[in-house]
Amino acid sequence: MATKDAIAGGLTERAGRGYASELLQEEMKLTVDNPLYNSRVIDTYIKFVKQKYDYVNISELLSYAKIESYQVIDEGHWFTQKQIDLFYERLEKLTKNKNIAREAGRYAASSESLGVMRQYMLGFVGPAKAYQLIGKYAPKLAKSSIYESKIKTSNGIEITVTPLKGVHEKQFQCDNRIGYFEAIALAFNYSLPEIRHPECVFKGGKVCHYIISWKQSYFSFCKKIRNYAALFFLAVSLGASFMYSLSTLITIVPFSVFVVLSLTLYAAIIEKKELNTAIDNLKVSSDELMEQVDVNYNNSLMLSEIALSLSKQMDIDIILSNAMKVLEVRLCYDRGVILLTNEDKSLLLFRAGFGYTPEQLNVLKNTQFHLNMTESKGLFVVSFREKKPFLINDLQEIEAHLSSHSLEFAKKMGALSFICCPIIYEGESLGILAVDNTKTKKPLVQSDISLLMGVAPEIGMSIHNCLLLEAKERQFESIIHVLAASIDARDPLTAGHSEKVTEYAMGICHELDIPKEDREIIRIASSLHDYGKIGIKDSILMKPGKLDPEERKAIETHADKTKKILERVHFEGVYGEIPNIAGSHHEKIDGSGYPKGQKGEDIPLGARIIGVADFFEAITAKRHYRDPMPIDVAFQLLNEEVGKSYDKNIVDAFIRYYNGRLKT
Repeated sequence: MATKDAIAGGLTERAGRGYASELLQEEMKLTVDNPLYNSRVIDTYIKFVKQKYDYVNISELLSYAKIESYQVIDEGHWFTQKQIDLFYERLEKLTKNKNIAREAGRYAASSESLGVMRQYMLGFVGPAKAYQLIGKYAPKLAKSSIYESKIKTSNGIEITVTPLKGVHEKQFQCDNRIGYFEAIALAFNYSLPEIRHPECVFKGGKVCHYIISWKQSYFSFCKKIRNYAALFFLAVSLGASFMYSLSTLITIVPFSVFVVLSLTLYAAIIEKKELNTAIDNLKVSSDELMEQVDVNYNNSLMLSEIALSLSKQMDIDIILSNAMKVLEVRLCYDRGVILLTNEDKSLLLFRAGFGYTPEQLNVLKNTQFHLNMTESKGLFVVSFREKKPFLINDLQEIEAHLSSHSLEFAKKMGALSFICCPIIYEGESLGILAVDNTKTKKPLVQSDISLLMGVAPEIGMSIHNCLLLEAKERQFESIIHVLAASIDARDPLTAGHSEKVTEYAMGICHELDIPKEDREIIRIASSLHDYGKIGIKDSILMKPGKLDPEERKAIETHADKTKKILERVHFEGVYGEIPNIAGSHHEKIDGSGYPKGQKGEDIPLGARIIGVADFFEAITAKRHYRDPMPIDVAFQLLNEEVGKSYDKNIVDAFIRYYNGRLKT
């Protein structure tokens, strides 16, 4: 569904081509709260006021109209009819000039204004084309009316301006429009055009009708003189051929040709000069367009890079670090920071940043922004609570509204101007993204907010996904812990066995430099390696004496039972190896183990690691049928099993880990 602004822009552009219709008029219903006027209109006023009325306080003028200074700087910002009315009301009162709207419109042609009109006009060769295409560029300044142009003569044109339904412009805007029409001719160094205004909306008319005429350009004048001179000398030459002698004709004809050629050359020079001026101005406009294209391309790349870098990560700290790197490279900000809430959403805490000195980073890391203090007026907290961005180009302007704590923090950080945006996902604030400039002189503008408000949701979505994953991992971890504890709890003597085996297995993995993902698989498998014992009778499992052959055989079934039970759990991807690893921890290198009698490297690495950890924990812990063995005896027995039951590299890794653990 098109936005009202988009519809307005489309209407006015179509109108310039003569396509306006009643149906399109009905589609557009505007109010005083619709953004209709580009910031460049106000910018022209302000530049004019600064030159002619330097005593006017611009900040106070903008504040009265509820306009921020950074919005005026931003060429992509639009103001409402209400803001324009307030601005003009205050401006007229301060300057006591009833004609200031027309004068400001005319000022748009001056070089001092850096020419908002010149930016569009001077790409044309002359005012005729500029007036003719006014409906095409009018939407770049105002979306309130439909413009139609009709050529009357080579230096005359009719322009009809039809306000859109719901628009309530004022007389001063009609005056300002006339000033702009005058500015078009002035921009080409023409004299002030004659403008008649026979029909006006503000005098009972349905439209504003303007008839504009202007004096021809110097080039046109020279060309006309050349043509008249050619006709004159042709007539003289023909008359001389009948009335005078041949010698007189020989004198007149070369002189006539010389004069006509001289005038032609002069006209050509003037034409070339005017064309070069138009080309130079067109080049300036093209350069500005290319700069904007570069900015848009860079911003698109940035959003793409952020989305790509965030989509590949499921760790919040890595996500935030990647986002900061992209922002630092792609955007022209000196510093950036991301603050996130703690678990109970009572504090905003530093999580990532760039551009800060070590001392400033230390301040950030040790600063807490309290969210549960209703009296807090810090902009980070307010932005988080109200879920809206803030742009401050001069910290001094808001000093009176800040708490002493916030002001002290801002001074420590050396902040001058900054933007802070809430990081929101599905209506919930997760944190704050803030950027600022301390070295770069380029002012922060509304488009910067729009850009950052486009980045923040991407970060918010990734953070939300990470939090969901972390919650699922905690849930999964608690299930694993409960399952492991449920087996150990059957017998007080074996309580904690699975935890100890898992600890040893992780120590071996560390010594062998096992990759993180494989290590996680082994950790889960070691936690559940004895789960099959849930199917063994208590009379056998807790028998105080030696087991007979049948009882031993029953005990050995627990490995296969573990595998079959865990196979019923939906382990995804590489985690599907967990049942096989957990069910193979009693296999032995020489093939004498159970349940399958696998040999050597046919036994999964994780199972071989768990086997060593399980053996050592079992013989160094008290059991119903014996006391725990001394550590030196346990190591001796473990070494005796190298090459028969256990892998030498794994045993050596365990001994290194255990000795290092004892030293620690």
